[in-house]
Amino acid sequence: MRNAFADELTQLSKVDERLVLLSGDIGNRLFDKFKDIDEKRFLNCGIAEANMMGVAAGLALSGLRPFVYTITPFTTTRCFEQIRVDVCYQNVPVVIVGTGSGLSYAELGPTHHSLEDLAIMRTLPGMQIFAPCDTNELRMIMRAVLQSDKPAYIRIGKKGEPDIHSKSLRLTTGEAIIVRPGERIALLSVGSMMEESLKAADILAEQGVLAEIVSFHTVKPLDVTYLSGAMERFELIATVEEHSLLGGFGSAVAEWMVATENRIPLVNFGTADEFMHEVGHQAYARQKYGLTAKNIAYQILSRI
Repeated sequence: MRNAFADELTQLSKVDERLVLLSGDIGNRLFDKFKDIDEKRFLNCGIAEANMMGVAAGLALSGLRPFVYTITPFTTTRCFEQIRVDVCYQNVPVVIVGTGSGLSYAELGPTHHSLEDLAIMRTLPGMQIFAPCDTNELRMIMRAVLQSDKPAYIRIGKKGEPDIHSKSLRLTTGEAIIVRPGERIALLSVGSMMEESLKAADILAEQGVLAEIVSFHTVKPLDVTYLSGAMERFELIATVEEHSLLGGFGSAVAEWMVATENRIPLVNFGTADEFMHEVGHQAYARQKYGLTAKNIAYQILSRI
């Protein structure tokens, strides 16, 4: 995902001279091709993310299109005040990119986990929130946000997530994509959980349950058109995200259901309201929090 981000950014910079990249002291070699175009458009802001976000807001106010890039908790929770006041209050088109989101850096401990970012970003007025499931969605989202005049946050993984879509993918902000049509159950997946969601659907199919798999690449604005239709078509909806159960995508769907008085069973899969103190890689962490295909399928089967 990181390589696709760097490549797409390089391609976009060739046709849009407003594009600049601010890095929090990571990925310097990753962006060598970007720097070859114009090294002055690459700014290594060091480990000073609050300052980096303020600089990005100032560049946006000056007519440039800054992308801010570093590991997810450092570009979200560490500099939240600057995102809120400098970026969102000014309503400037800064694109914030968090790499290694969720539990991608599970083995490095809670300082590198990002299980609250969707929740806090959702509270910011005007903020668009994206979580691509593969490189094709990521490239389409980057092209879309470059044409937008609003702040945006893109949450990406770093564990070699497989491509789900073809390169001819068409993507519209706020419109979910049906990856695999189905009936009875809708599995709404966010970001890097797509592969596991598809595996869960395979297990359900073996039990005679055809689940529809949907990529919610846009968490905000929420695709309420799809959700409204889903209320009529399915007997249960499940959300799957590598994020806390509090405040993330599942919460957004639940809030919408309550507000619109739509009532069908909803099952949310995410992490518990706790820090993971033990050390383990991403697969271990997903097993701990039930974010596995086997558990997702089992929990759904137990509710229908």
